[in-house]
Amino acid sequence: MALSVSSAKFSSGVEDDKTKDEFCFPKFVVMGHRGFGMNMLQSPDEKMKSIKENSILSFNVAADFPIDFVEFDVQVTRDGYPVIFHDIFMFTQEKGVITEKRVTEMPLHEFLSYGPQKDGANVKPMFRKTKDGRIFEWKVMKDDPLCTLQDAFVKVKRSVGFNIELKFDDNTVYGEEALRKTLGNILKVVNEHAENRPIIFSSFHPDAALLIRNMQISYPVFFLTNGGCEIYKDVRRNSFDEAIKICKEGGLQGIVSEVKAILRTPNAVQRVQDSKLSLISYGQLNNAVEVIYLQYLMGVEGVIVDMVMEISEAIASISVRNKEDEEEDDGRKSMIMFGEERTKVKISKDEIAFLTKFAPKLLQQ
Repeated sequence: MALSVSSAKFSSGVEDDKTKDEFCFPKFVVMGHRGFGMNMLQSPDEKMKSIKENSILSFNVAADFPIDFVEFDVQVTRDGYPVIFHDIFMFTQEKGVITEKRVTEMPLHEFLSYGPQKDGANVKPMFRKTKDGRIFEWKVMKDDPLCTLQDAFVKVKRSVGFNIELKFDDNTVYGEEALRKTLGNILKVVNEHAENRPIIFSSFHPDAALLIRNMQISYPVFFLTNGGCEIYKDVRRNSFDEAIKICKEGGLQGIVSEVKAILRTPNAVQRVQDSKLSLISYGQLNNAVEVIYLQYLMGVEGVIVDMVMEISEAIASISVRNKEDEEEDDGRKSMIMFGEERTKVKISKDEIAFLTKFAPKLLQQ
């Protein structure tokens, strides 16, 4: 199932204008969210805190399963080093008091001093703050040191590609010079270490996505959107139509959408396809195989998942071969294999529309 470097239509060098527009996924792709899955410290589900997210250990464990990419978040420290970390602030405890500091305001050595150390010394405890304001100590079953982007290129198995999310603070206004400096530091590491590993850039920040597309043509850029599930001051972030507009005007290659937005507005998939853009999804609903298969039927090209083992193995056990049906009209006919049992399935557009009405309610989103 895993996407081989040689089979993917990704490039890693100077391209002409014609080549850069020929991006596509060669098949339905599966990506590990922050590696082997994000950490939800408040969750009673132990699977959500089994391995430290965004770590070399998490990436390599995920790479042992039939997935194509690991997705992770990159920020740049004060002294110009791209590091892999999701949260904007680092929380720790000093003399019984919780303190916080921006990741981007730390020098590299300070950032790396948090959490477990390779030599077991100088450990600064890590905490995480949830959206509702609760604070939890960052405890997982298998911990691992924090890492840089360069570490990932050097130490992560080459069997997986990287979906590099360019992480910025929603509550900060960034000028072009600041964005260009940050993206330049990231591109420097990518250009020095990527070799022929498949790379995708993605970002919720419209200007960052547009700028990194302007700064390089070697790797595809996807715009991340909630598709209207949440509302932001920047209207470009609030709908599928705005996301499509950004991609078309800026030469971006695709959209990464919250899966809820896709299920609520299934006709958006066709609008994305008509715009010659790729579409992949993220979100907690992607931890249900039924929702992922529904998206496949709808024409979504890939999914970012937390339950890497369960989802990747479930999908790998299903072999799907599309067959042209000259006698049928607009339905999608497939040969689907569940183990040795083979079943012909034809799904019409009306049936897809019917299913999407019930999927959100059925899964209690």
